[in-house]
Amino acid sequence: MGGSDKRILIVEDTADIRFLLKSLFETEGFAVDQAANGQEALEVLYSADPLPALILLDLMMPVMDGYEFRIKQEAEPRLAGIPVVVMTADGDISARRSSIRAREYLKKPVDINRLLSIARSACL
Repeated sequence: MGGSDKRILIVEDTADIRFLLKSLFETEGFAVDQAANGQEALEVLYSADPLPALILLDLMMPVMDGYEFRIKQEAEPRLAGIPVVVMTADGDISARRSSIRAREYLKKPVDINRLLSIARSACL
């Protein structure tokens, strides 16, 4: 995978949610990068060394949404292998699930214990 064992990237347009998730993960010993949309996330990833072990991705964001981000991430060989956990308020994600190819799909509001469990297993 090539990523840091305990580094994650949070891609979420709502600043309060980003702040809460960052605080939670840092308290649990993770290093956290964050981005407000898919374009920012790509910029973070292009300059990241080491790469994160996991990306937490919102789907509905301005500038570049999660769907477009995933297309661009998967097209970039250095970034394509980083697993993604989708966090979304979209109740109809099942219809577009195959286009995202995420490791997990979590409906907002996210179950924090489940999210931590997924992150820990991804960062082994």
